[in-house]
Amino acid sequence: MSTAPTPAAAPAWTVGDVTVHRIDEILLPPVTGPWLLPGATPALVTAQDWLQPHFADDQGILHIDSHSFALTLGDLRILVDTGIGNGKQRANPAWHNLDTGFLHGLTAAGFPPDSVDLVILTHLHADHVGWNTQEVDGKWVPTFPNARYLTSRTEREFWAGHDMEEAREQMFRDSVVPVEEAGLLDLVDVPAEGVEITPGLRLLPTPGHTPGHVAVELTSDGRTALITGDCIHHPVQLAHPAIGACVDIDPRQAETSRRSLLDSLADTDTLVLGTHFAPPTAGHVVTHQGAYRLSPMPADSR
Repeated sequence: MSTAPTPAAAPAWTVGDVTVHRIDEILLPPVTGPWLLPGATPALVTAQDWLQPHFADDQGILHIDSHSFALTLGDLRILVDTGIGNGKQRANPAWHNLDTGFLHGLTAAGFPPDSVDLVILTHLHADHVGWNTQEVDGKWVPTFPNARYLTSRTEREFWAGHDMEEAREQMFRDSVVPVEEAGLLDLVDVPAEGVEITPGLRLLPTPGHTPGHVAVELTSDGRTALITGDCIHHPVQLAHPAIGACVDIDPRQAETSRRSLLDSLADTDTLVLGTHFAPPTAGHVVTHQGAYRLSPMPADSR
């Protein structure tokens, strides 16, 4: 499946002194919404007219993206999540054997793979770890050879003890184990209050989708942004936080984490960057009709 466009300038947002770039991979097919968020029925989606036209169409079909975020903080060049990856054998047809221009886009944004210092993995699902590795001479090797890859200790230890189906075993074999074997994966303890990875960058525990899921908080020059990971898949979950993903490990905990995060973000200046939010991708959480909505923030003009 060839989906490789000519890379355009990466959309970006300014957060204090830091520029956060969105590195696009693919727009996921329309069937993704009903599968991933079955509670987001067309009637429920169309009732939230603020979702149109960016986040859903007038028939209630959700728009869902796969992308990563890249930024430079101090001396560190950082990538948050690594998408689906190219040439990976996946059970999900939308993820299977892709051929995208992700690395070209990353390089065009000023982050060639050998320049990346830190890769943060919000969790270990196939659409967040795929570009951890690339195939070279028939072998999966780390795409970012000079980077430390970082994820929650709780996350890795959960999957290490989990009875995984073959499709997930395959994902670990081609996208996680090669990084471990190269000695590049670091496991971090993430307490309830979060943990600072480097000045201005914190991991916040948002368990439920997976046991060790984290969101990523960036602070610079008095401004704050938050990268959601899969604690929030789509803005419709702002209006209806009870809507969960079909692949949530612990649906009740996922909802609790989502509600707590949204409550902390509501009516603040924190810029929310959705890991699967279709363009314009970012915005501010505002209270709305007893819950929340997203007030979109377009990328900076460049």
